[in-house]
Amino acid sequence: MSRWTLTLEPEGSGPLFLRIARGVMRDIRRGRLKPGQQLPGSRPWAQELGLNRNTVLAAVAELEAQGWVTTSPTRGTFVSQALPEEVATAGGKGLAPLGVVLPPEPEFLQSRPFTLPPEVLHFSAGTPDPRLVPVELIARTWRRVVRRGGRRLLEYGEPGGHPALRRALAQMVSEVRGVPASAQQLVVTRGSQMALDLLARAVLRPGEAVAVEELGYRPAWEALRLAGAQLVPVPVDADGLQVDALERLAKRRKLRAVYVTPHHQFPTTVTMAAGRRLQLLALAKRYGLLVIEDDYDHEFHYEGRPVLPLASADDAGVVASIGTLSKVLAPGLRLGFVVAPTALADRLVRLRAVMDRQGDHPMEATVAELLEEGELQRHVRKMRGVYRTRRDFLVRRLEAKLGEVLSWKVPSGGISVWAQVKKPIDLQRWLGKALVRGVSVHPGARYTFEGREPGALRLVFARFNEAELGRAVDLLAGAL
Repeated sequence: MSRWTLTLEPEGSGPLFLRIARGVMRDIRRGRLKPGQQLPGSRPWAQELGLNRNTVLAAVAELEAQGWVTTSPTRGTFVSQALPEEVATAGGKGLAPLGVVLPPEPEFLQSRPFTLPPEVLHFSAGTPDPRLVPVELIARTWRRVVRRGGRRLLEYGEPGGHPALRRALAQMVSEVRGVPASAQQLVVTRGSQMALDLLARAVLRPGEAVAVEELGYRPAWEALRLAGAQLVPVPVDADGLQVDALERLAKRRKLRAVYVTPHHQFPTTVTMAAGRRLQLLALAKRYGLLVIEDDYDHEFHYEGRPVLPLASADDAGVVASIGTLSKVLAPGLRLGFVVAPTALADRLVRLRAVMDRQGDHPMEATVAELLEEGELQRHVRKMRGVYRTRRDFLVRRLEAKLGEVLSWKVPSGGISVWAQVKKPIDLQRWLGKALVRGVSVHPGARYTFEGREPGALRLVFARFNEAELGRAVDLLAGAL
């Protein structure tokens, strides 16, 4: 058998290590690599490809995490004998190959989701600490609610969400966020991502322009693009979205909507200044823009009272505000919501009925009871204290270990620190070495529109306890 060599396709997109991993997967599917066949060692393979060894190691880690290869410290790396289902079916077992032509995929769907090995500390994972979830409380309440609700709760229900949860969330956003919404103006969704998708389908026609923040939240951009939106970036600074730049844009071209994260801007964590908030609402009214407000972490504000959402000051009906319970409970529960004027909320409900029929009503009724009994509010207060302590610990550790390399402003809320790189450092090489040592950090390029590198890192403190945060910073510092 001739010696196998990897050919990287020039049109490949995404990080280089993912392009390598996809190339190996492609050759396994084509039969160029056989189960049990050994891959080159990381050093000679890196030399052959003309790449940094850390890039090759990251590609091997990705392949191993997805089950395509196995590694042995003494023997090397081999194509797995137990290949994923995708490869098994390609060999003639199971379903026949697809017999119709699919349209081209959007570019952002061409990469597989990146899964890290469990031993790697994912320092940029924007999720809460699952160890703090009140599992027993949720389980007891769920059992009680289902026993009481019986068959009625297990039948089809309202697509806009369980009535008890709509009422409880409407009361919460009115009392806590200052948004005077009725239950009919609140739609429950499977997380904030579904809320974005529904809003995009409800208000956009293919080809219409939507302004988005840059730096910003890429999954929101992808949801808007799936609905056919043409995205236009607007810069952010220390006071949030630059509304003057948005107005100049609105004068040049027709905009349909603007997506913003005004409370804690993602990823920089800055809060939109009061003057800009009023300016944005006035601009939206004047140009007929829908403001899609993503208030994704309202509950986690540590200095004073949180700033009220844009929707609380909306007297023109131009704001749809998105919220989520994923940060305060658990992302696996998939619970979010939209607060919108009645006509838009009604359309969202009709769309939801077509695409998903309804949500998980037993779980929605469970969370409603947790809200009504004050249990969820108590849990939020506890988490707020824990996360503030973790924020303060991370800042102290960064100052001690990386203060000469990074600069940051201590965030008043949220679950992350946005750190700027002060010195001329090869960021890709640094983070590649850090990944090999066991800590993964997203570079700032992940949050830019064109993939440019702003020289910054997003460090999430919510997921880890103090010992883990200390280890993550130490590993990052050691990689230098």
